[in-house]
Amino acid sequence: MLDHARNPGEMPEAEDTTDAAATARDAMPPAIVLPAAIDPETARELLPYLRNSQKLAPPTKAQNARRKVVARVNGFGERYDEWKFAASRWFDGLDLAPDLAENIGSRRWFRGLGTMLGLGAVALAFWPDLTPLEARPAMPQDAEVVSEMRSQMILPLALGADSGRRMGPTDRVIPLKSAPERPQIELLVTLAPGDSFATMLRRAGVSTSDIDRAAALVGQAVPLADIAPGTQIDVLLGRRPAPGAPRPLDSLAFRARFDLELELTRPGVGETTEDGTPVIPSGPLALKRNIIRVDETPLRVRGTVGSSLYRSMRQAGVPAGAVQEYLKALDAQVDMEREVRANDEFDIILAYRRAATGERQAGQLLYAGIDRGGKPKTQLMRWGKDGRFYEASGVGEQRRGLLAPVPGGITSGFGMRRHPILGYRRMHAGMDFKARYGTPIVAVSDGRVSSAGRAGGCGIAVRLDHGSGLSTRYCHMSRMAVSAGQQVRRGQVIGYVGSTGLSTGPHLHYEMYRGGRVINPASVSFVTRAELSGTELIDFRRQLIRLKEVETGAALKDLEPLPTEIEEPVREIEKIDLAKRTGSGRKL
Repeated sequence: MLDHARNPGEMPEAEDTTDAAATARDAMPPAIVLPAAIDPETARELLPYLRNSQKLAPPTKAQNARRKVVARVNGFGERYDEWKFAASRWFDGLDLAPDLAENIGSRRWFRGLGTMLGLGAVALAFWPDLTPLEARPAMPQDAEVVSEMRSQMILPLALGADSGRRMGPTDRVIPLKSAPERPQIELLVTLAPGDSFATMLRRAGVSTSDIDRAAALVGQAVPLADIAPGTQIDVLLGRRPAPGAPRPLDSLAFRARFDLELELTRPGVGETTEDGTPVIPSGPLALKRNIIRVDETPLRVRGTVGSSLYRSMRQAGVPAGAVQEYLKALDAQVDMEREVRANDEFDIILAYRRAATGERQAGQLLYAGIDRGGKPKTQLMRWGKDGRFYEASGVGEQRRGLLAPVPGGITSGFGMRRHPILGYRRMHAGMDFKARYGTPIVAVSDGRVSSAGRAGGCGIAVRLDHGSGLSTRYCHMSRMAVSAGQQVRRGQVIGYVGSTGLSTGPHLHYEMYRGGRVINPASVSFVTRAELSGTELIDFRRQLIRLKEVETGAALKDLEPLPTEIEEPVREIEKIDLAKRTGSGRKL
């Protein structure tokens, strides 16, 4: 049986087979073939023995060859892994790329630096060349082909393309000896910042004689220096009198002021003869002033403060600049975070101008107020040539607290301390502020410069008298920006931080005096007041009453046009629209 298992192909085959024997053969592996004479039941019992005998049989030649190949390949892989591991240990021993953040300056560090530089040099040496490759054109590119391509390509006109226009010439095109010029050229020029009126016209192509004439005429109406930068001017240049000559200035029109429009016109511009032929303009330029009707009713806006005063005012239509000015004026008077409530109402009045042509212009802030419960709580109105805000009682700019003389922290306070230079304890009659050399020093409040110059150990110092017996002194300056007797305003630069006198470094020594005696600056809050009296106070209150009588939003309405300002329509459809607006149409 064992021999038969080793060489199952030599077993005799039976002539007759049954279905059970066939089923047993199908269930056995391909390498085991049972003789057909064996009973199927017996075959099933002998099948495990046959399989075990096949495992115990010696390997064949093919199996021996396969095992040798597998062993050889596995050995090569193991030798390769050993070689790779040995090479890795050898390279680790070389230590070619040490950490340059460790042992800076050592031999190992310099060896790593050399490795880095060498690798960088190799990378630069193999850097690719960025020279573009030149290829032979796929088609001939003579002048005719290029012209044909330009006439049919789709490219932006700003890049020189002829999209949408047939520009390629053919044999039927007859070149002109000279192209005719346009009879007129309309330009819109803008006066740039720092530019002059004459330079602007010269850049537009106006001749020198016309520039002088136009500047002289415009100067009669408004000073040329008063024309605001950004003003747009309509320029119409006429036909050249001769080839190569500059074009004459036929007309010029612009808005010189909000209420004035100027127009320079040469006689004959826009006129035609009886047969419809345009008249050639001739004669000198003439100035025409067009006075524009302007209404200067102030703009008043009211609303609820809400969660954010700034957002509420912006949603109500107040310009951003006016909101900033409003908040700045109120912040100098009240505590915006604590004294203004969400259910309060803001009241703001601006200088406002409306032109009959439809333009509008918002001016400076005239009135800033806060109402609570229907009654005014805070009322500030601009008054005087200085543009200072005064309360309804006539008291101006009641400020809360002081400005910081420099933007820095306090390094030494008021009181006894050990002097850093003299070495013994003595009174420090002020506060020291930390600041860099050359930092601007500002006045903490309005005042007059009582002294300015060298002051012993205080170095270069400036002393300000604020009235009511209060004064301040600023020491150790590098240089001064004011002189004795000069009036200064709150926030004005009076000098710059230095280290003059008994000082160990740049800083500001700030002192305060009351009645000539030094006091702690941290214990004083300044309140600067300017009071109106007499006829000036009466005029102030009259103006305040007039402003409070302005109707909310009245300035936002359009001006009713006067009969002289209504232009007669040219087209029939415009006449119908005008009749509907004015109500003069006839009922059919």
